[in-house]
Amino acid sequence: MAIDSIRQMTVEEYFAFDEASDYKNEYIDGEVYPMTGGTAHHAEIMYNVGFALGLRLRGGDFHFYSSAMRIRVSPARYLYPDLSVVSGEPELDEGAINLFNPTLVAEVISPATAVRDRGFKRDLYQSIPSLQVYLVIDQFKAQVEVDTRQEGGWQTEEYAGLEAVVPLEALGCNLPLAEIYAGIEL
Repeated sequence: MAIDSIRQMTVEEYFAFDEASDYKNEYIDGEVYPMTGGTAHHAEIMYNVGFALGLRLRGGDFHFYSSAMRIRVSPARYLYPDLSVVSGEPELDEGAINLFNPTLVAEVISPATAVRDRGFKRDLYQSIPSLQVYLVIDQFKAQVEVDTRQEGGWQTEEYAGLEAVVPLEALGCNLPLAEIYAGIEL
């Protein structure tokens, strides 16, 4: 898509625009950012992450959302992560369109999105009080960056190689990279 952003749109205009659009759009301080389509690797990785976490967390008080669920970061900021998980009861707006309290969000990066996902989107997600874990998953090599909320700030760890295992204390489980990248030729 040729349009990178549309300026000077109110939140109300954004909601109407996003609902009528054929594609998802993120909104940050009056600017609308069209979301590009993903690759086959991207889709498979997100399926693998959701499936692996679903198996581990089945029967618990967790709710899983795909990239179709919009996250309200603040009244002027709305994002669509690739995957989000809520521990406990989800807080949603009246139309169940915006989620307010994710515990974990995950983004699969590509060369086009890496700087954004590792930069200002990371900062935006980390400003959400409920968020405990932010995953940045590379789609071309077995590598996951994990930001975990700690007392006094955020800690970033990197896990690389199919033998690595990501600890997700906030969810009470671990996530092996071998399962994230199952069926993916790297």
